[in-house]
Amino acid sequence: MSRIGKLPVKIPSGVTVTVSDHTVVVTSGKSELSRNLNPQMRVSVKDGAVVVERPSESKLHRSLHGLTRTLVWNMIEGVSKGYEKQLELVGVGYRASRQGEALVLNVGYSHPVRYPVPKGITIDVPEPTRINIKGASKEEVGQVAAEVRKIRPPEPYKGKGILYRGERIRRKAGKTGKTATGATK
Repeated sequence: MSRIGKLPVKIPSGVTVTVSDHTVVVTSGKSELSRNLNPQMRVSVKDGAVVVERPSESKLHRSLHGLTRTLVWNMIEGVSKGYEKQLELVGVGYRASRQGEALVLNVGYSHPVRYPVPKGITIDVPEPTRINIKGASKEEVGQVAAEVRKIRPPEPYKGKGILYRGERIRRKAGKTGKTATGATK
């Protein structure tokens, strides 16, 4: 039995979960998430909790069991509390700002980079060197954070770039000074 899959997912107050066919819809006052799950998994709502059951002990069903339960748990957690990723800009002159529905980044290129904010995601810029990405879907928040980070990934020599908050970059030693080839002392 899957250690994760067998655990029921408790539904907090203010959150409703509906299961029809193989679509799970989780709603709260703030947001709504829906997802199509694998048709082989049986998902049901019993006694204020979501229960995921598998039809057999095959390797495929065992792997889908824990995955399906975790996906449902992430949806419930997302609509009740939400998810957040924090990014930091490290570098001289690196800064971020919000302009309308876009995030504008000045990260060492000859032009500012505009990143349009997707629907369902909120991006806050409390300081010019910090970016907070919030949303109900764990996957979307992580994807947006990865796309923003990809604009200027951290480099290992000076450590400049867009980093996740608390991320440590392994630094490399630069080239050392060397006498010209063929020169003698």
